Amino acid sequence: MVIYLPGQSELDTPALDELTPREIVQELDKHVVGQHDAKRAVAIALRNRVRRRKLSPEMADEVMPKNILMMGATGVGKTEIARRLARLSNSPFLKVEASKFTEVGYVGRDVDSMIRDLVDVGIDMVREEKLDLVAERAEANAEERILDILMPPQTPDEEGKDGKESVARTREKLRRKLREGKLDDRMVEIEVRDRNTPIEVITNSGIEEMDINLRDMLPGLFGGKSRRRKMHVVEALDYLVQEEEQKLVDMDQVTRQAVDRVEHSGIIFLDEMDKIAGREGSRGPDVSREGVQRDILPIIEGTTVNTRYGMVRTDHILFIAAGAFHVSKPSDMIPELQGRFPIRVELKSLTAADFVRILTEPKNALIKQYVALMETEGVKLKFEDDAIVEIARLASEVNQQTENIGARRLHTIMEKLLDEVSFEGPDLKKKSVKIDAKYVADRLADVVKDQDLSRYIL
Repeated sequence: MVIYLPGQSELDTPALDELTPREIVQELDKHVVGQHDAKRAVAIALRNRVRRRKLSPEMADEVMPKNILMMGATGVGKTEIARRLARLSNSPFLKVEASKFTEVGYVGRDVDSMIRDLVDVGIDMVREEKLDLVAERAEANAEERILDILMPPQTPDEEGKDGKESVARTREKLRRKLREGKLDDRMVEIEVRDRNTPIEVITNSGIEEMDINLRDMLPGLFGGKSRRRKMHVVEALDYLVQEEEQKLVDMDQVTRQAVDRVEHSGIIFLDEMDKIAGREGSRGPDVSREGVQRDILPIIEGTTVNTRYGMVRTDHILFIAAGAFHVSKPSDMIPELQGRFPIRVELKSLTAADFVRILTEPKNALIKQYVALMETEGVKLKFEDDAIVEIARLASEVNQQTENIGARRLHTIMEKLLDEVSFEGPDLKKKSVKIDAKYVADRLADVVKDQDLSRYIL
């Protein structure tokens, strides 16, 4: 199977099969600054999946993914690396906070829900791909149905050759008007189906949605009825396009492909793993933490989970775990779980130089976002180089003085810096704003110096 990067065609993008680990790192560099070791680790893991597909089925079944444990403070890029990796490989991706399984009433139950959620993500991905393939046919079919409604019924006098040509000409005139939007406000009456209501059943493992045939047996009870409804042509066309898309997409095929993609390409990002790393012999909350580790272990080791789309094997799903590990450390996890994360990478804390790069280098860097946002109001922001350096310095300083939240500090700094421009933007008479080091110092220096105030504001 050849996978192309999302949003691009096979003509202008190398296939994922052709991307070397070095090229995968280069793709990640477009969105995440630094953290080369972590990028190398995930690039190798992704490349190993490509290698595994080229093995014989017997050998491929024995090659297990090498799960990764990322250690680093919040805001250094752990989640973003995993998310970008999933987009690059067009893989179903799910982020789960491991600590949620320690909540009261949650312990020891519903850990399988992460696999069910991942399958739902896979279903949505494959369905969207199929919808893209049938979009043109669906629009054409919906257009014909609207024209059938708009055209008056053919009279016996029009059934001759001349009559048919006249009807065809009238239909083409209507088609042109429809495409030009001249008929959008006309009212038509179409048949719409009532929405199905999901059937939820509470079981020992949580709330499950059952896929059973009660709707077919009792259509009146479960929303199988249809009714006629008046709406504008533009709304009717949109509804009919969706209806035609559903007809053209084979959901059985979607389900099969999605389950296969989840089993062989799925990625689960387990965040806050340090929060469930309990020490041996502990009492109180640590006991539940160890219980959560033991519940998660079979999923990572490889098991079969029952979902409403069938049985799903977790043997070849890639698990990327992450945590700050300030208080606890990886060795505090139970030995069995430690053994399931053979690749360990430590992400470095970000410096002022890294912040400068984060503000300017990525494809959709923070400064580019704010410039684009204000351009929608006709306001042109111009950031001088010394302003960017000052913003980075202040963000690094606040991180050292208060809690280190990594690159997320840049968001708070930028919001405070541009608060006045953002608020006054639509009413500004002068639509060009130059932001230099003096502008930054005037608005932020006092706040940064006052540590008590910066704890609340920045």
